[in-house]
Amino acid sequence: MPSDRVVLIRPVISEKSYGLMDQGAYVFVVDPRASKVEIREAVEGSFGVRVASVNTLNRKGKRKRNRRQATFGKRSDSKRAIVRLVGDDRIELFES
Repeated sequence: MPSDRVVLIRPVISEKSYGLMDQGAYVFVVDPRASKVEIREAVEGSFGVRVASVNTLNRKGKRKRNRRQATFGKRSDSKRAIVRLVGDDRIELFES
């Protein structure tokens, strides 16, 4: 894993992600170039937990209209990772 790149960008805070926390799964926005192995290593290293599985999804940015002009802009694309933890492991950052 290159040291000049941050794999985990930020956690996703939403009703759905809070519902997944009850099942031991956490959602993060990650670097679009990151692989599942790199995401696993980043979560295990950052939070000191064991990762059971990593699922990823690429989200295309929405096309948004500019009100003042008849032009369109685009939100940036993003990649999300749903990380499931082993057993009773928890990430304390989300629990408090």
